[in-house]
Amino acid sequence: MSPRAAVVWTPDFLTYQLSDDHPLNPVRLDLTMRLATELGVLEGITTHAPEIADDTELTRVHTPSYLTAVKSAPVVPFGVGHGLGTEDNPIFLEMHEASASIAGGSLRAAQLIAEGRADRAVNIAGGLHHAMRDRAAGFCVYNDCAIAIAWLLEHGYERVAYIDVDVHHGDGVQAAFYDDPRVMTVSVHQHPLTLWPGTGWPGEYGSGDGAGYSVNVPLPPGTGDAGWLRAFNAVVPSVLAAFRPQVLVTQCGADTHAEDPLANLELSVDGHRAIYGRLRELAETTAGGKWLVLGGGGYALFRVVPRSWTHLLAIVLDRDIKPERPVPADWLAHAATLTRQPLPSGMTDGQDPSFEPWGGTPDRVDTAIIDIRRAVLPLHGLDPDDPRD
Repeated sequence: MSPRAAVVWTPDFLTYQLSDDHPLNPVRLDLTMRLATELGVLEGITTHAPEIADDTELTRVHTPSYLTAVKSAPVVPFGVGHGLGTEDNPIFLEMHEASASIAGGSLRAAQLIAEGRADRAVNIAGGLHHAMRDRAAGFCVYNDCAIAIAWLLEHGYERVAYIDVDVHHGDGVQAAFYDDPRVMTVSVHQHPLTLWPGTGWPGEYGSGDGAGYSVNVPLPPGTGDAGWLRAFNAVVPSVLAAFRPQVLVTQCGADTHAEDPLANLELSVDGHRAIYGRLRELAETTAGGKWLVLGGGGYALFRVVPRSWTHLLAIVLDRDIKPERPVPADWLAHAATLTRQPLPSGMTDGQDPSFEPWGGTPDRVDTAIIDIRRAVLPLHGLDPDDPRD
């Protein structure tokens, strides 16, 4: 296990949403922590409890008027605006406190790294990447990803790389830093023609001094493990190496899975495990081992997210779980009291996530690969047609 890896967690994270039928039901967080505990991933680990992010921290990214709306909405819920009171972002009691707690968790993770107390830090409750400067969107009230990055910039970091592997485009983080060359945002997501929020095209590569520092890899519906990993490895390592980040921030949404009800990619838990392992490698080779890890989307609450993010926690802690490891009986018994769905018996979907690197046999994702390489790589002095770059 890495002696310098930290987990940020508080049971307060479980209060985030209004109702049990909302897609972002925090049961997925509870089940993840239970599964990781029962598999021994968290044995001997002291978790770090965050403080609620204060207004100074939140207004690094959000407007004061938006904070006022979030705080007042539970009391005066009608016509509050700012994207609040919608089906995606319902108003609920203590909405500000719950959302600011999650932002505080990601800030705590950033602080542990900046203070030299950890090389890696993870907040699985974080990753709420759709919230904009003055409005809620896509289940996200405060954009903890952008808040943590802004804090890092204010505390001495000059190059922060953000990689988003959620099925949805990381639009809120991209918007926050679109003209800022200190932050490279990379999003690998389902094609915007086929999935909300409809952004994340290759031509969205930044503006002004930030040109070339927004990188979007949109993938066609039905893309599975091999295609996803082919596209990722054809683009992301090259631009990261050119950027030379001082810290890597990753949003690790699990909604690319074939069973996720809100999207149309076809990855497996085995593919997720391979992605997280690759992110760990890139943190070591391009960012000096500094890795801030956040959760994100994922709406197959019982069958997918707990297994995927238990693998994530294990990889962050260098306690990798073998895919053939069975799911503990006690966890299955508890989960069976919450759902009638059939539950998985093992930590694998039985899939092989190996892939053919780009530049070899043609693949259905190659159009996306070529489009983004030609849009962005020349801005970093790289040859878009040379597989070595």
